Amino acid sequence: MKLGDGVEAAIHCTTLLAGVGPSAVMPAKALAEFHGVSPSYLVKHLKLMVGAGILESVPGPSGGYRLARAVDAISLLDIVLAVEGPAPAFRCQEIRQKGPCLVEASAYARPCGINTAMLKAEQAYRDVLAKTRISDLLHEFLETSDQRIVQRGRDFVEQNIRAQNSQS
Repeated sequence: MKLGDGVEAAIHCTTLLAGVGPSAVMPAKALAEFHGVSPSYLVKHLKLMVGAGILESVPGPSGGYRLARAVDAISLLDIVLAVEGPAPAFRCQEIRQKGPCLVEASAYARPCGINTAMLKAEQAYRDVLAKTRISDLLHEFLETSDQRIVQRGRDFVEQNIRAQNSQS
């Protein structure tokens, strides 16, 4: 299974936005710069996450993005579904019912074993993603990362956040 690059960018942006706080935002341009991706590419994914209720978008010249929920209320599955959509990665086309060895439809009364196995594996994968919270990733990052990396991230956030007045 291959997830699009947007999933990685979306997860990283979500973890970075955890440092912004509820009374500030970070512009998409800064998020893109921090992760070395195109701003127009990133905005497409940020909008999907706004639509899923993971992020909030504040419009205007002082606008940007912030988390819409607490970090312990956002799972990796939430982000994957926002960016990739809910359709399963494996989509059975019932090719067993095509080709030169085809028999009448009644012979295929049982579900395709390959489809069943693939969907079972995907459910296990989604279960792990659902259990993994952004707060878990942040905790692990802070516990295991070189403090130079942590400090540079904090410095970048501080330099690029935009405080919002109480009317936002």
